[in-house]
Order: sequence, then structure tokens, then C-alpha cells
Amino acid sequence: MRTAIFGQGYVASILNVGLERIKKGEIGYEGVPLADTLPLNIEDIEIVTAFDIDRSKVGNKLSKVVRQYWDGNINFERDYIIKEGYRDYRGSGEEIDLEEVVGKLIDEYSKKDIEIFVNLITTERAEPFMDVREVKRAIRKNDVDRISPAQLYFYSVAQYERPTAFINCIPTPLANDPAMVKLAKETNTVLFGDDGASGATPLTADILEHLRERRRRINSICQFNIGGNTDFLSLTEPERNLAKEVTKSSIVEDILGYDVPHYIKPTGYLEPLGDKKFVSMHISYTSFNGAEDEWIINARINDSPALAGLIVDLIRLAKIAIDREEYGTIYPVNAFYMKMPGPREAKSIPKIHAFERLNEWVNALPKAETEEIIVAERVEQN
Repeated sequence: MRTAIFGQGYVASILNVGLERIKKGEIGYEGVPLADTLPLNIEDIEIVTAFDIDRSKVGNKLSKVVRQYWDGNINFERDYIIKEGYRDYRGSGEEIDLEEVVGKLIDEYSKKDIEIFVNLITTERAEPFMDVREVKRAIRKNDVDRISPAQLYFYSVAQYERPTAFINCIPTPLANDPAMVKLAKETNTVLFGDDGASGATPLTADILEHLRERRRRINSICQFNIGGNTDFLSLTEPERNLAKEVTKSSIVEDILGYDVPHYIKPTGYLEPLGDKKFVSMHISYTSFNGAEDEWIINARINDSPALAGLIVDLIRLAKIAIDREEYGTIYPVNAFYMKMPGPREAKSIPKIHAFERLNEWVNALPKAETEEIIVAERVEQN
């Protein structure tokens, strides 16, 4: 499973370290939901390259970059050099040949024989295209103000001319953009997204389902995160914070069937917290005979390892989807691993239910085997 990463930051570095330590037998499979239940081994994942725009990273070896995020000793069997990626040119006024950028990216993909891509760039502002023609027009006309880096990266992967998978772990609407989903289907690309659900949001979803099943009426919801890593720093920009707020808030009406006053979003950056974010949740509800109850939950969560463990699954699930030739976006995978599961018309569901659907999809017969059984049954009937 030859994999490339867009954005060699905290999550990517912890993913690299964790996979290397698993292969060396230093740690177990903690934090990987499907761990040893998939037909593909974690040890067979190969991260072969990464793209970034940070000058302190580009041109340097993985081992040097990882030291910014990991203070332990680690030697990588594949100590790749970070390649220069595509930065956000929106509002810069610079003239960029987007088709040339796409071509250079594809050349790098071909050199490394990559089939799976993980998008871990910093949260960005982005609007869905809705129409494939608009995506292609933006590329052809070099409309750098319209297309975001994540959208450009996905387009380049879709033009790679081999079956691939793109795992979108940030809020940019890709699996929730009909244009990108259609493009994925047309180009034999698997698309997982959007926005990895690794912290408080999955817990909120399951608590809401718990209360819904007991017919308790929710009055208000407050959930916020404060962290000290670079992703939280980027969210101090209102437009980026809004993108994250949308993916976090989408669960409320989807699960309850009605909307309630709610405040669910990252709210601040405090450098001393580092990667271990502070999470607080308050849910007020009405129970039998008008009783007013409330749940208050506080937690400290290591942000990057929580998501990195999910990506270990997503890479292997992407390979399964490629082998099954199930292109486009796949809801049973998205529903469990993503805050805003694609496709656009799909709803968020409690993660406890999503986990059942995920296992049903994993255990389903591959398309080829299903066709063989159908043919065999027809022969037998004749």
C-alpha cells in the first residue's frame, strides 16, 4: 500500500512514527479500530513521500522534520525527502500555470508508484464546485482564486490515470462536493471524506443518540476545543474556523431529527496546551415529568495520535475499495471515520451504528466474487 501524504505536519509525523514502531514491534495496535480484523496487514503500509510548503520541511529528510513533533529516538527504514507542494495562491495576484503544477505532481506520483493519498494539510477555506465542468474550467483558466490546495491536490490525483484513493482528513468539501464525487467515479478514484472524526465530535454523536433513543428532549448543546498545535493556530482565522464549525455542527439535526440551540466548534489556540487539546461539553435535556438534567464532560485528548490511528485503517480500507473497484465515495467508511460523511445527501449517524455498517461493508463479498456466484447460480438453474 504505497502511500503519499499532503502536509507533513503533526498528524503525518505521528502516523510515520507509529507505523515504524509497529513494524519494529515497539508498540501494539492501540488506537486502530479495525487493527488486525482487516485482510490487509498494517505492516504492509508504506508511506513513500510527502508534500509540504513549509520551508523548514521541504528538501529535508523525514527524520529531521519529525523531530519537530516527536522527542523520541526513531530511525525510519524509508527516510524520504519532503517534496514541495502546492501553496494557496488565492488573493496573491500571482500567475500560475495550474495544468503545469498538476503535471509536475503526477510525475512525482508516477516516480514513487503511489496509489493512496492522504490529505492532512492545514484547515483551509473552500467552496464546493458542484459541477465537474467548473473544476476543469478553473484549472484550464488558471483561476487560482477559485481552487483551494486540497481541491487542486484531489484533481491531480484524479488525473493520475491509474486506480487510486484520496483520503480527505480536513473539512474542505470533497466527498460532499457532487463535482468531485463524479470526477472520482469517472477516473477510477476512491474518495473518503470529509474531516476525520477523532476527538469530541464522535462522542457527542453517540451521546445524542443515547438520549434520542430514551426520548429525552435536548434543550441545548455546547462543545468546544482549545489546542496548541498548528491546526488550532490556523483556526484563529475566521474563514478556516467556519469550515471546521460546519463539519462539527452537521451531526445535531441529522441524529436528533430536529435542531436545537448549539455551539459546536473549536474556539481557541493556547500554545502551552500543545497537541493535547482541552475539550469541554455541556448538554442540557428534559426527561420524564419535565425533569431538567444535564451532562458535563471535560477531557484532555492527544489530538494527532487520535487521528493517525484512524488513518491506519483508512489506508487499508482504501486499498480494499480499489481492489473491489468501488470508486467514488463510500458512505459506510465515511460514516464512521468522518465528521461530515460524503456524499452530500448523506446524513451523519451515531458512530456506534456507523461501526456496524462499516463492518458489513468490510465483510461484504468483493464485486468480482459476487458476479461469479451469480453466474454459477444461473448455470446451476439452467
